Amino acid sequence: MVKVLLAGESWISSLTEYKGYDSFTSTKLEIGCEQFIADLKALGHEITHICAHDVPEKFPWTDKELNQYDVVILSDIGSNSLLLSNKVFALGEKTPNRLEVLKQWVHDGGALMMAGGYLSFSGFEGKAHYHNSPIEDVLPVTISDGDDRLETPQGLTPKVEKQSYITNELGEFPEILGYQQISPKENSEVLMSIADDPLLIIGEYGKGKSLAYATDIAPHWASREFMDWNNYGEFFSRCMNWLANDLK
Repeated sequence: MVKVLLAGESWISSLTEYKGYDSFTSTKLEIGCEQFIADLKALGHEITHICAHDVPEKFPWTDKELNQYDVVILSDIGSNSLLLSNKVFALGEKTPNRLEVLKQWVHDGGALMMAGGYLSFSGFEGKAHYHNSPIEDVLPVTISDGDDRLETPQGLTPKVEKQSYITNELGEFPEILGYQQISPKENSEVLMSIADDPLLIIGEYGKGKSLAYATDIAPHWASREFMDWNNYGEFFSRCMNWLANDLK
């Protein structure tokens, strides 16, 4: 069993409806990773999910807290949510830099995955802002300082570049509808590509491991076909096992 902490992959939507002269506003919390969590749990993993709006206050502050987990996943959650807790932003008090804490934790033997999304890597209009951050040091890729998205609404099929524990015998991957353009670092391994760009890259940092997956674990970049793929859960389970050195 791999113990996984997943941070992000949720959002709060606000909707205003106009009905003639009158209008009203409603809000809704939406979770994008329900299938991801359910499939990994079904395959024996233990998943703790911190919703995006809770990350500023509830993401671990120390290596002791991080040591409860084998793998940390950052998915569609920008660096500001880890840097700007209420103590810093509202009260002007010092706190640990959790990007640095996470970097040191991986260096000492932890494992980090970043999955793509509008607030991953550099992100939409560069707003995820992991370029030149401690997280970029850890990941097996370099990150752009601008908007790094490539939308592919026509669908593109990922290609396995190297047979490995993660990619062996999964068959053809379904099409995806977008991804982020990131560059593999020296000594990293590109396991999958999309068009002419890397899609799944693995590497090591100190005593730990890291994995960059340049597209989404949920819609919209993960197409309906990808979400319905019979190896959807198996693929991500293998990513967790590789990161946690729990190869079976």
